[in-house]
Amino acid sequence: MIPTLLGITVVTFAIIRLAPGDPVELNITTGPTASGEGGGSDKARADIVRKAKIELGLLDREGKPIPLWKQYGTWVARTVTLDFGRSFKDQRRVVEKIAEALPVTMMLSLTSILIAYLVAVPIGVFSAVRRNTADDHVVSTILFLLWSVPSFLAGTLLILTLGRQGILPFVGLHSPQSERLGYLPYLWDHAAHVVMPLACLTYASFAALSRFVRTGMLENLRLDYVRTARSKGLPERDVVLRHALRNSLIPVVTIMGNILPQLIGGSVIIESIFTVNGMGYLGFQSILSRDYPVIMAITTFAAVLTMLGILVSDVLYCVVDPRISLQ
Repeated sequence: MIPTLLGITVVTFAIIRLAPGDPVELNITTGPTASGEGGGSDKARADIVRKAKIELGLLDREGKPIPLWKQYGTWVARTVTLDFGRSFKDQRRVVEKIAEALPVTMMLSLTSILIAYLVAVPIGVFSAVRRNTADDHVVSTILFLLWSVPSFLAGTLLILTLGRQGILPFVGLHSPQSERLGYLPYLWDHAAHVVMPLACLTYASFAALSRFVRTGMLENLRLDYVRTARSKGLPERDVVLRHALRNSLIPVVTIMGNILPQLIGGSVIIESIFTVNGMGYLGFQSILSRDYPVIMAITTFAAVLTMLGILVSDVLYCVVDPRISLQ
């Protein structure tokens, strides 16, 4: 995991540093030097840019560019102590900005994942048990339609239909006056705001998961051990749920390896459409402003969680299927 993490951070560090756009120039937006007003503004602006780059560690004290390998070494040394530095954009600590955005993304992601699994597994089992029937065809058609609709299109359609008509709010997670509401009205206001983002985050997931469960169930229902269980006189419910379903969960467990990164990465598209200040929106804004410390912190967290997710999937294989060994 350590060499993989180093490789990911090296590639990310190089890409964002070599990308066009100067983080200092992009973030200087106030004052006469920003607008070019007054005599000598170009020289004054250049001095401000040079001093800012020195403070940010992009230039040395003599104003010469610091090699990328030295910048990367400095970043690694600080990251080992869990110091991700300060944002280039507003000089706030990166950890503070992530601490504000992470709970929002985790709330949406965890709820979305929970709903997706609660819906996907029963639908997949139902389709497999009722295969090649009218019920199966209807469910399969609906799932394929949901899976094929892009999330940005679904979000836009929801805003135009439910949002513009005043049925559901579609900006942020709370109304401006929500702080003055009581406890129950506050929860109701929050619940109304998360309906559309959750719908966009969930529908494609449970559509794909349902297909995985259905495929796994169809394969296992044809195997000998299922015939043996039926020949012993076990109820069909036990045959399906206790025998076939458990061995059909291996593909679903594999998908769980991608869940942990989603908890921190969030959805750039959905959070941008509904103006949700989560990790996806924070990462998108950081890329636009070339906020190197924030980008590197989010990438590092996502990489660590991705590798942990793969590790968890490998361990869960043995729980789901005793025939698989970790050795």
